[in-house]
Amino acid sequence: MKICTWGDVVSAIEGKTTGGGELQIALLAKTLAKSGHEVAVIDIMTKRDFVTNDGVKIFQIKGYDKGIRIFRFFTRRLPKIYKSLKDQKADIYYCQIRNFTHILAYWAARKTKGIFVLQLASDLDALGLKERIKHDYSTHYEGLYWFLKVFLTELIFPRLVRKADIVLVQHEGQKNALLKKGINSIIFNNLIELGEIPQVLDHDRHDFSYVGALDKRKGFAQFYELVVKAPFATFKVIGGPRDRTGYKYYEKLKSFKNVTLFGYLNHSQTLTHILNSKALISTSPMEGFPNIFVEAWACGIPVFSLSFDPGGVIRKERLGEVADGNIDKLVNDMFTIKNTDEFAKRSRAYVERNHLLNADKINEINDLFTSMVEKKNLKRLNGHFK
Repeated sequence: MKICTWGDVVSAIEGKTTGGGELQIALLAKTLAKSGHEVAVIDIMTKRDFVTNDGVKIFQIKGYDKGIRIFRFFTRRLPKIYKSLKDQKADIYYCQIRNFTHILAYWAARKTKGIFVLQLASDLDALGLKERIKHDYSTHYEGLYWFLKVFLTELIFPRLVRKADIVLVQHEGQKNALLKKGINSIIFNNLIELGEIPQVLDHDRHDFSYVGALDKRKGFAQFYELVVKAPFATFKVIGGPRDRTGYKYYEKLKSFKNVTLFGYLNHSQTLTHILNSKALISTSPMEGFPNIFVEAWACGIPVFSLSFDPGGVIRKERLGEVADGNIDKLVNDMFTIKNTDEFAKRSRAYVERNHLLNADKINEINDLFTSMVEKKNLKRLNGHFK
C-alpha cells in the first residue's frame, strides 16, 4: 500500500514541529512507514529527495521558488504540486488542515484512481461559514492575498469534505456536526509518543501554564482578564505574540509580578514546564483537539478550559474543568484545585487508551488504512469504482 501526503512536513518528522497538524501528519507517516507501507511526502520546503530513518520517502518540488513572486503561486507552484502528487500514483492521498489547495490531492487521487482521505483539524472545519468568520477570519486580516486564499478555501474546502472518499475527525463532536450535514466520518484520535513525556518528579506544583499562540483568535485577551482576576495564582506563559492583540497584552503582562513570560521554547522545555504546573490553562473559544491537551494529560496535569471541551472528554473523563465561558468560574476552579496521584493515573490511562502510539494503536491505524484500499478494490471489481 502506498500513501502520499504533502505540505511542510519534514520539519515535524525531524522533530522540529511547526504546528499541531504537521505533527500529526508526521506521526502518521512514520507509523505507516515503519509498518512496512510505502509513504511519500511531497514537501514544499525541502531542497532534496531523501529517505528518513523511519523509511518515509521525502520528495522536493523542483523549481518551486522560481517565477515572478506575485504570480508564481498560481502559475508555477500549484501546477508543480499537482504534478508531484499525480506522479506518485498512490493508493491513498491523505490531507489535513483547512486549505483550498487540497483540491490538488483530490484531483491527483481521481486521476490515478486512488483514495482521497481528508482529516479535519479543527471544529471549525465541520461547522459553517458563520462560525469560521466569528472565531477565525474576523480575528485577523492579513491583506488582499490572504483574503483571496480565504475566499478560495471557503469555495472549495467544504466541497472537498463532501466529496472525500473518507473523512477522518478528531472527536465525537466533529462527527456529530458532519452527520447533521449528511456526511459520514470516522473518529481518528490525535497521536502521541510517550517517550518524549518526562516522568513526574515533583508533586509540589505552584504555577499555571499557558502555552501556544498569543493572539486574539486563541483568546489571549481573555487570558489577560483571567490574570487580573486571579492575583493569588502564578502563571507561566510559553509562546509569542502573533497579532496586535497578542502584542498589546504581552506588553501589559510584563508588569505583573505573578506572570513569567518565557517566549518560544522547544518541545522538551515546554513539556517540562507543563509537568511542573498545577494545570494547563486554555482560553481559546474554538479548537480541534489540541495536542497540548493530550500532552498535559500524559504528564498527569489537568486542563482548565474557559470555553472549549473537545468532544466533551474533559467532563466525561474528568480530565480537568470547563468554565462554559465564565471567567469567574474558571478563577474559582483554579483556587480550589488539588493535584493528586489518582488524577495523574487516570489522565495518563486515558492517553494510553486513546492516543498513545502503542502496538494496539499501530494495528488500529494499519487496519483502518488497509481496509480503505481493500474496500476500494472491491468496488472496482464490482464495477462501482468512482
